[in-house]
Amino acid sequence: MIAELIRRITAPAPPVLDTNDARLALMALLVRIARSDGDYALSEIERIDRICEKRCGLTPNQARLLRAEAETLEAEAPDTVRFTRAIKDAVPFEERVGVVEAMWEVVLADGSRDAEEEAIVRLASHFLGVNDRDCALARQRVEAAS
Repeated sequence: MIAELIRRITAPAPPVLDTNDARLALMALLVRIARSDGDYALSEIERIDRICEKRCGLTPNQARLLRAEAETLEAEAPDTVRFTRAIKDAVPFEERVGVVEAMWEVVLADGSRDAEEEAIVRLASHFLGVNDRDCALARQRVEAAS
């Protein structure tokens, strides 16, 4: 399944992902952000699980299983651009700021804003079609809610 999804998202003209694959791509992007600073902290893992529960309507166990799949996908996938393109194709524009907020939640989960994590969020936001201002506002909302 993971190999098939990687094949599809790395194709020159990838098809629009179904809901399950789009969820998996989003969770893999969150895992990539959390791992980008070399410290995949428990607080980040727990935040990814909670985001997965909330955004995908899953039970805690289902969220953990999806995150485990996402960890495998993230480790095997070639680049961040592919995840964001798959998400952009599957998520309506109006909901993409929520994806950016989820990314900021992961960055801030361990209590620090690491440069590598921030760089991936900004890159992914750009590829999702979310401008810098809206990305910054999303971060501010997440910081205020924490």
